[in-house]
Amino acid sequence: MDPNQKRAKVVDRVDSVDTGVASFESTRMCPFPDEVLERVLSLIDSNKDRSSVSLVCKDWYNAERWSRRHVFIGNCYSVSPEIVAARFPRIQSVTLKGKPRFSDFNLVPEDWGADIQPWLSVFATAYPFLEELRLKRMAVSDESLEFLATNFQGFKALSLLSCDGFSTDGLKAIATHCKNITELDIQENGIDDLGGHWLSCFPESLTSLEVLNFASLNSEVSFEALEKLISRSKSLRVLKVNRNISLDQLQKLLLQAPQLMELGTGTFMQELVSGPLTDLKNTFSNCKKLITLSGLWDATSLYLPVIYPACVNLTFLNLSYATLRSGELSNLLSHCKSLRRLWLLDTVGDKGLEAVGSSCPLLEELRVFPADPFDQEIFLGVTESGFVSVSQGCPKLRYVLYFCRQMTNAAVATIARNCPGFTHFRLCIMNPGQPDYLTKEPMDEAFGSIVKACPNLQRLAVSGQLTDRTFEYIGKYSKKLETLSVAFAGSSDLGMEYVLGGCPKLRKLEIRDCPFGNGALLSGLTKYESMRSLWMSACNVTMNGCRVLAKERPRLNVEVMKEEGGDDGEAHKVYVYRTVAGPRKDAPPFVLTL
Repeated sequence: MDPNQKRAKVVDRVDSVDTGVASFESTRMCPFPDEVLERVLSLIDSNKDRSSVSLVCKDWYNAERWSRRHVFIGNCYSVSPEIVAARFPRIQSVTLKGKPRFSDFNLVPEDWGADIQPWLSVFATAYPFLEELRLKRMAVSDESLEFLATNFQGFKALSLLSCDGFSTDGLKAIATHCKNITELDIQENGIDDLGGHWLSCFPESLTSLEVLNFASLNSEVSFEALEKLISRSKSLRVLKVNRNISLDQLQKLLLQAPQLMELGTGTFMQELVSGPLTDLKNTFSNCKKLITLSGLWDATSLYLPVIYPACVNLTFLNLSYATLRSGELSNLLSHCKSLRRLWLLDTVGDKGLEAVGSSCPLLEELRVFPADPFDQEIFLGVTESGFVSVSQGCPKLRYVLYFCRQMTNAAVATIARNCPGFTHFRLCIMNPGQPDYLTKEPMDEAFGSIVKACPNLQRLAVSGQLTDRTFEYIGKYSKKLETLSVAFAGSSDLGMEYVLGGCPKLRKLEIRDCPFGNGALLSGLTKYESMRSLWMSACNVTMNGCRVLAKERPRLNVEVMKEEGGDDGEAHKVYVYRTVAGPRKDAPPFVLTL
């Protein structure tokens, strides 16, 4: 391969973003005019496929460059906004991720970085026609939201997931200035909720809204403004309101929008409703297109039956805010024969999961969250028994996130035999270092059975008492694994070495509170440039080990987050990621880039 082609391939791996114009010579491989080739390539949606296409020859590189309308950047520091703008001149939609995932567990300081403003400043000049912006774990200020609202005249869609730094004043700017907005999706953000007045700022001429999600906000909104907005938004397909919306109010909204495909309700418990429950039930029965249902805060057996008529076509039921018991869940699921995805709280118990196994034969995704993960005195919840029941009745299960307080090797082996199609398996035994509670053996054979039986596994989160044998199994059998999350596990450096040496498609490795040191870190010297990132915290890595890695691999950013009063020789939190932009210029004082 020509050296320039090699360089293009390396650069292109950085989250599907190349850095400049291809300089390698090539013969013209396609007899079609450029316009035809660009039209054909515009039909390719996969970022990976488009990246591969751009490496075929110079003509295809340029055609892909000019036809690209959307760019996905999995790490905002893997590339600069200037490089993106130079590489792709016609971008209309950007998806951008910022902080490491462990920021969800308060392991990354709030002022770490990932500010959206430098990107917006470049985009305002390069992409004044930008229509969509989807951000995850980015720092977003009210000023940035106002800048966005006033500098992109055709802006249509904003999605903020797990972002922080802004308030409802920023939402007010979006509502006021984005005259043709189709989507405003606010999820799980660290937002300063100053009140619901922002919802009154949408202009009365706005009729284009298709998605509105403010379920995670706490304040009351102007229901009059909300009802008027919904009544004139005839294309609205997604509506998710917060828990301050009553059943009476929800009924009025549904009468205005029977075409909804996704609904997030408000509270489902109140002493009185103005009309009979049959009226509310009839309103739900008119929602013929509903396929996703969430919310249901404080739901009780008295009000749950009103949603039964709307359950026949549901493919996704999110009950992660509804503290249902087993009987309530069983009655509900008897009306949900088409479910593919189900999210629950562990209050349903093993009996509730038995109902899942008997009622949901098409289920592909199950997530079971703890109602109170910090109360160590609670002995209720779900166990290995419920998980086995689900696996017996749901052979198509592909994705699982399961929080529990006890598990056995035998149970997980049974689950693996019943559901060999797992692509995502995240088992979270909440007590760190917990062994098989019956045999007192480590949980090595449990995860060994998963990686042996599930050849298509892409994401794995391990927990419980684990030795290096677990990681030996992972390295030997997980040939399609892309993301691995590890906590409170392992015996020595060998564990991490097995994984880095044996998982050819590994992209993200997240490790905390494990006995892995410099030897483990440096065993990945030949691996990290093909990965997106490595996170290590509370391990046995030192500053010297990090310096060696940085010296040997200068194209990586090796960042160490220092803690006040910590040992200068320790590297308590290490974040390693590939980049074509060099060391970041906005690192706070506690972040050392080696």
